[in-house]
Amino acid sequence: MATNITSPKKKEAEKEDSTLKMSTMAEAINSAVKDGFTEDFKFENGALTTTGTDDGRYSPEDIKICNFYRFEGYSDPDENSILYLIETKDGKKGTLIDAYGAYSDAKLANFIRAVEEINKK
Repeated sequence: MATNITSPKKKEAEKEDSTLKMSTMAEAINSAVKDGFTEDFKFENGALTTTGTDDGRYSPEDIKICNFYRFEGYSDPDENSILYLIETKDGKKGTLIDAYGAYSDAKLANFIRAVEEINKK
């Protein structure tokens, strides 16, 4: 019986590293959609809602953040953004985008800080 030996270089290449695999916001969103995060969340009036529907409003205790990615503009600090992958208590999965740094939405930042279940993979 042959054994399968993986070289250290191959192991390193296979290692999950989101900073290498998703270098742009578009790549991260496309990957999220493939993983079932198809809703577009927006923050308004102190709650999250899904774009284009009136299905519900979600407070911090109604959601969990499954993962998040920060992106920095190479030449322009105005391009700093963060992508959240969110799942609601009723099973909706989607994305939410915000700026971070000087241009972030302070009310949204406070909402995110109130979320108890935040995971970073």
